[in-house]
Amino acid sequence: MGKSLLDVYHELYSLYGPQGWWPLLNHKGINPTKTGSMRGYHPKDYDFPKNEREKFEICIGAILAQNTNWVNVEKALDNMQKENAIDPKKMQKMDEKELGLLIRPAGYFNQKAKKLKLFSKFFIELEHRVPKRGELLHTWGIGPETADSILLYAYKEPIFVVDAYTKRIFSKMGFFEKGAKYEQIREMFEKNLPKDYKLYQEFHALIVEHAKNAVENYP
Repeated sequence: MGKSLLDVYHELYSLYGPQGWWPLLNHKGINPTKTGSMRGYHPKDYDFPKNEREKFEICIGAILAQNTNWVNVEKALDNMQKENAIDPKKMQKMDEKELGLLIRPAGYFNQKAKKLKLFSKFFIELEHRVPKRGELLHTWGIGPETADSILLYAYKEPIFVVDAYTKRIFSKMGFFEKGAKYEQIREMFEKNLPKDYKLYQEFHALIVEHAKNAVENYP
């Protein structure tokens, strides 16, 4: 019998340890694995986000992370924090071009500024409730991976995040065909793992860490 998803999870956890995702600017924790960003991580502490501000930071971080790496996202978030712009109401009042200049390090800054403005309006209208996945997917600029990152890390919903690393590693391991669609892969993970947001957070983060450390050796 081949490995189960839980077998792979336990192997990666033994190899790299708890990851402490999602990193937050004002948390003093450091990256346990020393790749990428060096701060904001909170291994084994699943209480984050602890307030609406942190929740919003995770959401906009997920949008900024599209087509770039976390080091660039952190630079953009740093710029925003200096201008007190990590606030949905403040963001709503900002000029789109002004916001674009702040987030320039994350790339595609004109598009992403528009996405952030639209999302900040959506976030305000939520009035502290958990968004539905369909609502997020109907918000311009938010695709499945971004929506699921928001739900898993900002709202602690047990929804598995599928990224390019997940597709590459687990198709090579034979868990699904190379051309499998996002929703097929997500459902496969969710059907074969306990519905536990902590496990999903760690597994997703461990997959990314493994990819950074073993690019030539997938899986």
